[in-house]
Amino acid sequence: MALGMLRLIGIVISIGLADSLNPSTLGPALYLAAGPRPRHAVAQFTAGVFLVYLVGGAVIALGPGEIVLAIVPKPDHTTRQVLEVVAGVVLITVGALVWSYRGRLGGKQLPVRPTGSRAGWLLGATITAIELPTAFPYFGALAAIMGSTVGFGRQVLLVLLFNACFVLPLIVIIAILWFGGEHAEAELARARDFLQRHWPVMLAVVALVAGGITIALGATGTVREAGKLLR
Repeated sequence: MALGMLRLIGIVISIGLADSLNPSTLGPALYLAAGPRPRHAVAQFTAGVFLVYLVGGAVIALGPGEIVLAIVPKPDHTTRQVLEVVAGVVLITVGALVWSYRGRLGGKQLPVRPTGSRAGWLLGATITAIELPTAFPYFGALAAIMGSTVGFGRQVLLVLLFNACFVLPLIVIIAILWFGGEHAEAELARARDFLQRHWPVMLAVVALVAGGITIALGATGTVREAGKLLR
């Protein structure tokens, strides 16, 4: 059980960090960091992203996910580890597609900074709600979590862990704004320009690495179970 939980934690962290390099969230956050009341605006944006992604994942896990698990037999060890491998394959596929279209994607402009006292919160919630139906890495992590034998409380903690990893770059931006001094906004502006040029390559590389780690973790469990059967 302990090893299975550690493997799930590794999978959730790998997928969550890969999914966090998302220009749809990083781009607006960096623009908000260059606007009025940047710390407040980016914090609102981060809260909107985190809450909608968390609630959306919970709805998927407790709704369609529970229905599927009620219909099909409880997955055995091998099936659970196959789900983990599938999650890794999804990440690698996403990474390969982004790499293939990196030139075209890099030419697209990042979203423009919105205005208004609640624009940050609304922007974060809206972007996340729109992108949730196509959040395939998130679905892969949820499949691994729901297919596990850990209890409901630990599943909730794993979903929270995924979402914490997903908003980690946004939290880093907030920390830079708080502690970076007068040069923080200039540094974030340079980061925004770098992201504009190189985000497809960054996302593709991280997705490929995270996918490889996830597949390795799932395959390790499969090999271990196979070894037990042969004894």
